[in-house]
Amino acid sequence: MTFPPHHPFRSAEARERFLARYDERAARWPVPCEGRTIETSLGRTFVRVSGRAGAPPLVLLHGISGSSLQWGPNIAKLAERFEVFAIDGIHDCGQSVYSRLAKEGYDYAYWLDEVATGLGIRSEFALAGLSYGGWIASQYGLRYPRRVRGLVLVAPANTVLPIVVKWMARAILTALPIPWLTRNFMQWMLADTAAKGEEGRKLVEEVIEDSYLAARCFAWKPTAQPTVLRDEELQALPRPTFLILGENETIYSAKDAIARVKRVAPHIQTELLPNAGHDLTLVQADRFNALLLSWLGEGATTATATG
Repeated sequence: MTFPPHHPFRSAEARERFLARYDERAARWPVPCEGRTIETSLGRTFVRVSGRAGAPPLVLLHGISGSSLQWGPNIAKLAERFEVFAIDGIHDCGQSVYSRLAKEGYDYAYWLDEVATGLGIRSEFALAGLSYGGWIASQYGLRYPRRVRGLVLVAPANTVLPIVVKWMARAILTALPIPWLTRNFMQWMLADTAAKGEEGRKLVEEVIEDSYLAARCFAWKPTAQPTVLRDEELQALPRPTFLILGENETIYSAKDAIARVKRVAPHIQTELLPNAGHDLTLVQADRFNALLLSWLGEGATTATATG
């Protein structure tokens, strides 16, 4: 596979535009961090490392069409207890650059294990994934359960229930170069954030601008479709596993998703956050952070990592 010099961007100009915006956002990362690059079988992976070196390791996977910067509202609290490794997905809109496409969950699980090994994480670690990152986290948990001290699935794409047709249709339309379509979709997705007054509306506008710019700057590529786990797969997820959803989730019914998990895999702990949808890590950042720290606190504190 031969790539142009500006890969994975549409052009050299697009690369400059996106990275200028990325650097502007990165400058607002609220805690000191170090960037590391790990070479893997899928390509060069960028990781944003925050927190005290040697603290219990926590790996974060962001949602589709995003980057590690999605965890900006959460990182300050999480870095107080963990050494946090926020990854720019190899498939997505950050500083990672793929050399080979992932075709299924196994490819992502193997890639993530290469990243963890390259970072010097020598034993178990806590793993949290948002949306598409939640699906990747579940695939890793199924294949490397002994490496996972605590698995947190945050509004995972498919994984528990199929994504509803309404969401898929609206998401597909954002591929068209029409800003209104992206704005309409993101305002629907982030409705609880937008309802929080001027500050909330400003945050939503930033997300809309970032999403539209990324779609225009990155070259199109096929993405492995997330799958719904079979009953026996949900039952095989590591202990402990946690599922957290917003009550106004748009990708599927949050209540139905929790009901299925309680029915077929009762070892998975669940939480439904009020006044939140797919934007739960943003609109309910304080509650989300406290919940994550509570869930992972006891089990994660004995894990170790070396960078």
